[in-house]
Amino acid sequence: MRINRIQELKQNNTLLKSNNFLKYITHWIINKNIIMTKKLAIISLFCLAAIVLVAQKKQSPTKDSIIFKELIYDYGTIEVGSPGNSEFIFTNTMKKPLVISNVKPSCGCTIANWTKGPILPGKTGVIKLDYNTKIPGTFNKTIVVSSNAKNKTVILTIKGNVNRYR
Repeated sequence: MRINRIQELKQNNTLLKSNNFLKYITHWIINKNIIMTKKLAIISLFCLAAIVLVAQKKQSPTKDSIIFKELIYDYGTIEVGSPGNSEFIFTNTMKKPLVISNVKPSCGCTIANWTKGPILPGKTGVIKLDYNTKIPGTFNKTIVVSSNAKNKTVILTIKGNVNRYR
């Protein structure tokens, strides 16, 4: 009887050790997943910060030849149906005439008009935008400006919030 009890204890001890091993492995796997999730979150935040920094690039008169006074126009909060007009004024810093070949809004809710003829060196031109304020809610739209400048493509942004109620 005593021998059976000793064998039983040995089997329970082995079982106990194997349960501890399983608990250890399970704990290790869970901790690895948490660590990997944290690393992924940190990497994602760094990528997002890099995108924001690149998107808000300042223009440099020494590197760029079409210089805008502002790259972002913030309407703030406006009412449904109110005027959605904005202007982006730019200067030609090249030694030759500047030609804007295209101004393309990111959606059909924005209409663009711009100085069509050549802009002489040192002179200014304007891009006029009309956003459809009949669409309520927050908006953040980009406008791609293409030209013969050193900085061939410039991205402008309009943003704001259109109240639902008048």
